[in-house]
Amino acid sequence: MDHMLTSRLRALRDVAETVAADVIAPAAEAVDREAAWPERSMRALAEAGLLGLHVPRRLGGEGQGLVGLVAITETIGNACSSSALCFAMHCVGTAVIASKATLEQQERYLEPIAAGAHVTSLSLSESGVGSHVYLSETTLRREGGNFLVDGVKQFVTSGGHADSYVVSTMSSAVEAEPGEFSCLIVDAGTPGLSWLAPWQGLGMRGNSSRAMKLDGARVPYENLLGDEGDQVWYVFDVVVPYFLMAMSATYLSIARTALSLAMQHLRDRRFSHSGETLADIPILQHELAGMWVAVEKTRALVYEAARLGDAGDVDALPAILMSKADVAETATRVTNDAMTLCGGMAYRENAHLARLLRDARASHVMAPTTHMLKQWAARSLLGQPLL
Repeated sequence: MDHMLTSRLRALRDVAETVAADVIAPAAEAVDREAAWPERSMRALAEAGLLGLHVPRRLGGEGQGLVGLVAITETIGNACSSSALCFAMHCVGTAVIASKATLEQQERYLEPIAAGAHVTSLSLSESGVGSHVYLSETTLRREGGNFLVDGVKQFVTSGGHADSYVVSTMSSAVEAEPGEFSCLIVDAGTPGLSWLAPWQGLGMRGNSSRAMKLDGARVPYENLLGDEGDQVWYVFDVVVPYFLMAMSATYLSIARTALSLAMQHLRDRRFSHSGETLADIPILQHELAGMWVAVEKTRALVYEAARLGDAGDVDALPAILMSKADVAETATRVTNDAMTLCGGMAYRENAHLARLLRDARASHVMAPTTHMLKQWAARSLLGQPLL
């Protein structure tokens, strides 16, 4: 998809490829095995100047959009899925902050992010509302110049490791309607913020997807993003495009890596009695061709959705919604088929393909789920309200 990339973005991708090869890939197996947050990966990405991907250029960042998010996240994901997810959620959090940042928030958050000195993340999910990420049961109330925040957020990527978290809450208005929520930046170390049990997942084991407990957490009023209750800009103008493109790029990289590993195995695996390789067997050739076209079609959709989103095209929303749904189906299918093609070698404990298979499966359950995305896409295409 190089034709969609500017010269600057191609240069940034080259930087990401170097970091991925030299730092991220060598640590990927240990990150998964130990369920360890990829600190070295994030530090290397910071030192390479990539954390400011979505900070405006006037503030020292790169000012990239959705295509940039996809290109860099996909590159990182080719080396380590967990590192890609942590980077991607940092990017989404950055984009949300940048969309409504006050001058003070620009100085306190965006400039340090651009300098590689600050990692942020997104905190939306709650057990009570499930995949309905546009709802929130976390409450806030005004007390002097602060908000007091109460609630429990689930599956917070980089939980306990980021420097700040973009947190959705209910509006403080007494008569607030469901979905009328506010958005705050909650700093690490905020009094009343604590973390529940460490993340021990089947896949994506290094993303530290922990639960955040907010018990009267005192957050300065100045950390409010936008206006209270203005969920429209937060959900569908910023979070949906950036979050879904970030997820799509992460899981697209899993599918592409699984396909590459399968191709290499077919070339290398040779029968001693005949000298024939697996690559010479027609039925396996047919299977590989089907896997390749599935990945390429999905990749084309993801990049086109990102391009439409950056252009503000009226047709962007269904493409963005279906990108994550389609990637989830492709990634799970291709990694599963790759496991079959690679046989027993792939089935070893913590083998590369086995890790990818576990990581890919998370794509369907990470909110919004595949079923919900398809419903939203259909409603968008039919001109019906999404919610």
